[in-house]
Amino acid sequence: MRILEWILVIVTVISAAVMLMAPKRQAVKVGTLSALALVILLHGVVDHFRVQLLPTYIVALVLLIVLAIQLRKSGRRMQNTQKSKRRLWFKTILASILVLALSAGSIVLTSLFPAFTMPEPTGSFAIGTYSQQLTDESREETKTAEAGDKRELMINVWYPVDQETAKGLPLEHYPAELGEAISLVFGIPPMVFSYLDTIPTHVVKGAEVSAAQSNYPVLLFSPGIRSARFQSMTAIEELVSHGYIVVGIDHPYTSAQVTFPDGHVASYEPDPDDLTSEEVYQHNIEGVGIRAADASFVLDTLTQWNKHDPNQLLEGKLDLDHVGIFGHSYGGATTAEALAQDSRFKAGLSLEGGFWGTVSTTALQQPFMYIMSGGTAKSFDPNATAKDKVFYPEFETDLDQVMTSSLNDTYYLTVDHFFHQSFTDIPLISPIMFAKGITPEHNVDITRSYTLAFFDRYLKGEGQQPLLEGPSERFPEATYDTKYTKLRNYQAE
Repeated sequence: MRILEWILVIVTVISAAVMLMAPKRQAVKVGTLSALALVILLHGVVDHFRVQLLPTYIVALVLLIVLAIQLRKSGRRMQNTQKSKRRLWFKTILASILVLALSAGSIVLTSLFPAFTMPEPTGSFAIGTYSQQLTDESREETKTAEAGDKRELMINVWYPVDQETAKGLPLEHYPAELGEAISLVFGIPPMVFSYLDTIPTHVVKGAEVSAAQSNYPVLLFSPGIRSARFQSMTAIEELVSHGYIVVGIDHPYTSAQVTFPDGHVASYEPDPDDLTSEEVYQHNIEGVGIRAADASFVLDTLTQWNKHDPNQLLEGKLDLDHVGIFGHSYGGATTAEALAQDSRFKAGLSLEGGFWGTVSTTALQQPFMYIMSGGTAKSFDPNATAKDKVFYPEFETDLDQVMTSSLNDTYYLTVDHFFHQSFTDIPLISPIMFAKGITPEHNVDITRSYTLAFFDRYLKGEGQQPLLEGPSERFPEATYDTKYTKLRNYQAE
């Protein structure tokens, strides 16, 4: 809880005690009413109201009304003031229990969904961003009823900025779209996450790209199904702070709600419920194929911007000889398929994605890393009574085909204490619910550190990466599988 949130809860409890225990002290009531009103005002302006504190807001509102009424009547002569002491104490105790219970409810809810602070990126660059709508005139949109609609995307570009340039610029906050995505994934009402747009990131707008390097390697990021391009801001910030330009893609109708600048919205469309296993597999081949084409189109656009950028930011700044792609879940599947279809992607990392499409029948040419959660890995056990919901019948066969037939280096890492959504920022958003046996900071550090190490080796040519060599004392939860981890091309110095 934030400091003002604690103060609000404490002042609310004290105000209730004053009203119940000192009903005739008018000066005390005036002071209490003023203090409570002031704290509520400060909390609303500085922290912003959020649904987790709703029980406290209810108590505070009732107290304000009751105290105001009592003060208004304070000058009047009251009738029938002799009441039973037993009845008075019963009301006092009952009201006290209610106030304490509601205040405790606020504390529990804010503990479940705290106003967290993002971990600091470890690189030397500050981080700039802007968003852009893209339209692929060469592709029809198959998910809309309107004939002739073209495929539209929303992207964010995050890029390195000099620290001095970023000083004084306001920090961007988590966007509201992230709450909508989390609601879709976990079935939690979106209002629970409405406070996320009060959480500052380390990102600024309106800054120029750093001139410390002539250009920067490029990474595309594809989010999971029902998710958003902002789902893994800790990893994105880390990569950009170390000198990458990262482009996050929202894929309409498989991402969560995508809002375009003119206000029109493309919402997630769930799969039909009556599909057989074979039909689901084919459906995913088609869906991932669309996303892989999105990634190639974004790279086409970046190639044009490197020559002439309408935003006058990226021209000449993109190192298009060193482009990688990474993604989570359906975005991980997009990563693998984009590698198989487009040789311009020089390396790829999948955070527990599937293998639907060309990738399951051809040999990858590029370095590829796959990170699996310990929770999902249990589904490989033939004696497992329950399979993880992201595990599908063809997965094990496809995984084996991709990892063993590859013509380049492959890494296969399993992380204990992780479940499927651990690769996102969700452990920070609710540590109690989603950080499984490790701190939320350590959780996100695992994902961002291995991602950085992999791309530093294969896009920047920085070969000495201890995290890629084997077990790490820093991350004892992470273990490499020797069958699928093969260095076919890389030679240690």
